[in-house]
Amino acid sequence: MTDNIPRAESVLLVDDEAGIRTVLGITLEDKGYRVFTAASGQEALEQFEAHPPPIVLTDIKMPGMDGIALLREIKDRRPETEVIMVTGHGDLDLAVKSMQFGAADFISKPVSDDALTVALHRAEERIHLRDRIREYTEDLERLVEERTEELLAAERMAAVGRTVTDLSHTIKNIASGLEGGIYVLGKGIELDKKKYLTQGWELVRGNVGKIKNLSLDLLNYAKYAQVELVPCDPAEPALEAAEIIRPRVEQLGASFTLDLADDLDGLKPRCLLDHDAMVRLLLNLLDNGLDACQETAAKELRLTACVQGGELIYQVEDSGSGFDATARDRAFTSFFTTKGSSGTGIGLMTCRKIAEEHGGSVDLSPGTVAGSVVTVRLPLLTS
Repeated sequence: MTDNIPRAESVLLVDDEAGIRTVLGITLEDKGYRVFTAASGQEALEQFEAHPPPIVLTDIKMPGMDGIALLREIKDRRPETEVIMVTGHGDLDLAVKSMQFGAADFISKPVSDDALTVALHRAEERIHLRDRIREYTEDLERLVEERTEELLAAERMAAVGRTVTDLSHTIKNIASGLEGGIYVLGKGIELDKKKYLTQGWELVRGNVGKIKNLSLDLLNYAKYAQVELVPCDPAEPALEAAEIIRPRVEQLGASFTLDLADDLDGLKPRCLLDHDAMVRLLLNLLDNGLDACQETAAKELRLTACVQGGELIYQVEDSGSGFDATARDRAFTSFFTTKGSSGTGIGLMTCRKIAEEHGGSVDLSPGTVAGSVVTVRLPLLTS
C-alpha cells in the first residue's frame, strides 16, 4: 500500500455466514484495521450508527436486507462512506448494479488477500482524494474570503478617499465664502461703509447657513445608512411629505398636486417600507423641485405614487428649467448638487442611499413638457 495515503481506522464487515466473518475479520485485523461485524443488513445499520466507519465490506446476497439495499441506505446516511461489495459466483450483474449506486469496488468469493488489499487501497485512495479536495476547497474558500475582504477594504478606503475629497471641496468653498464675507466686513469697518458691512454680513450669514445645512445633511445621510423595513401603508410617506412641504409651496405661490393611485389601497398595511426614510427621500425631492421652480413663471410641482410592473413607484415632477444631459448623468452621485452654490449634494446622495437600501433605484429624466421628473422604483415587498 502506498505510504503517503493514510490507512482508514476501522472497517464494518457484513456477512450472514459466521465462518466468512471470522476469516475476513482476522485478515482485516492483521492489516491493522479495527473490525466491527454484522450478520445482517439491519444489524449492520445499527453498527453503522453506533460506530460509523470510513469503509464497509458487505456481501451482496443476504436474507432480509441484501447488500445493495444496505449500500443505498448507507449512502443516504453518509455518502462519503466507501462500500466494497463481496459477490458470489454468478452475481456479476448485481455487482455492476451496485457500482451504479456508489459502491467503491467489488471482489469475488472466495476472497483472496491480494484482491482484498487492492480493493481496500482503492477505497482509501478515494477517501484520501476526497479529504484533499475538501481541504483545497476550504483553503480556496478561505483565500477567496480573505481576498474579498481585502478588496472590500480597499474599495471602502477608495470610497472614503473620494468622499473626503468631495467633502473637502465643499467645505473649502464654504470657507472661501466666509473669508470673502469677512474681508468685505473688514473693508466696511475700515472705510466705515454700510454697504460693505451689509454685503459682508450677508456673505457670512449665507455661508453659516451652508455649514448648518451641510451638518444636517450629513446627519441625515448617516441616519439612513440602513433602513428598517416594516409593514405600512405606501401612501402614508407621500401624504406626510405633502403636508410638510405645503407651507413652502404656498410661500412660493406654487401649485402642488398629490396623485395617489387606487391600486395602493390593496397594499396597506402590508407593504414593507421604512416610513421615516421614505418621507425624508420624498421631502428632499420635493424641496429640489420647488427650488427648480423659483426662476420660472410656471411654478408647478406634482407627487405621484402607484404600482407598476411589480414595483412601487414614486415620482416627483416639477416645471423648472430642467437639466442638461451631464447633470442628469451625475445626479445622485457624490456631492453633486442641483442647487448651484447653495447646495451640498448630500440630499440627493441620501435619496439614492434610501432607495438602494430598499433594493430599488432613483433616476432623473426630462419632464414631458418642461422641467424634470425624478422616479423612485422600489421592489414591491409585502408581509
